[in-house]
Amino acid sequence: MITEQNIQKFSAQCKNIFAQIERDVIGQKDIVEETIIAMIAGGNVLLEGVPGVGKTRLVRTLGRVFNLPFSRIQFTPDLMPADVTGTNIIVKDENGNSSFNFQPGPIFSNIILADEINRATPKTQSALLEAMQEHTVTVMGVSRKLNEPFFVLATQNPIEQDGTYPLPEAQMDRFMFKLIVKNPSLDELMDIVNLTQKTMAEVADAACSGEELLEMRATANQIPVAQEVMKYAMTLCSATHPDSECATEAAKKYVRLGASPRAGQALISAAKVKALMEGRYNVSYDDLNQLAYPVLRHRMKLNFEAVAERISADEIIKMIIAEVCKKNKISSKEAEEVAAAVAVEATTEAGEEGEKKAKRKFGRK
Repeated sequence: MITEQNIQKFSAQCKNIFAQIERDVIGQKDIVEETIIAMIAGGNVLLEGVPGVGKTRLVRTLGRVFNLPFSRIQFTPDLMPADVTGTNIIVKDENGNSSFNFQPGPIFSNIILADEINRATPKTQSALLEAMQEHTVTVMGVSRKLNEPFFVLATQNPIEQDGTYPLPEAQMDRFMFKLIVKNPSLDELMDIVNLTQKTMAEVADAACSGEELLEMRATANQIPVAQEVMKYAMTLCSATHPDSECATEAAKKYVRLGASPRAGQALISAAKVKALMEGRYNVSYDDLNQLAYPVLRHRMKLNFEAVAERISADEIIKMIIAEVCKKNKISSKEAEEVAAAVAVEATTEAGEEGEKKAKRKFGRK
């Protein structure tokens, strides 16, 4: 059972992780936080942004901070699947006898940077599908397990058209989050230039090991979710389908295909981590609303009307959240009541004094 000591340890580790990342990455606090949430929850992340906004640097820094083996795969149109997964090669022993020996590819690491993933052909992109979902690689009929923890952090450039291959829906669905990396502000740009004048190399220190990361994931999995909050999360996902019983007017008007069940899994797993980061025993409606954007934006296929009216996926998600909240009469007061009820339930063994403490500490959302 999760204890207050687990919560404090989790929160302290997260603060240390953020402090080290800030030594190398200027600004982009939301991107950093959501990337860490996905890594703790065990998900893959797709970072989309124009060149030069720090996508690759962030991933390299994460490799240093988590002190995990790191591989970078530069995707190009001539990259082959065997260049990613590895292949069997013929080797001769000292007696001259030949045999096949498996030569592992760069995917056999803990953190994989798939740089400019949309520049590779669909055949090469598909080499990542099994690894991203099952954490295994199959070559010539033999499946090999990848080391845990395992993450794919991919980057793509949204403005290039020549020599790019859009990711198929099946692969997009395997990314827990799609994060939009924006241009830095004027002050952040000045800090970036001043930082890189000193050194272009990363200077962050290790703040968390692979074993500690797996412990944090196990702790997050124990966070309770109230039935009402769980139903709200699943309603949000179902509301993205125009033909669903929970369909919203925004989905019916602008969405051709809604989010898959993986969206529901990602939303709950990520919300548990976010709750712990903020020192709470429970998942709140606010957690779900904030994480709905990175979870859902790449899992919805917009129709022609959305494209014609230049309605973005984020705008549609905002409309869906507003409709679902209104339909279910969810207010901040109800959210506080649900959060307090879960906190009390999680500390039942602590007795009456523990219940009062839980209400005071965790009933704020």
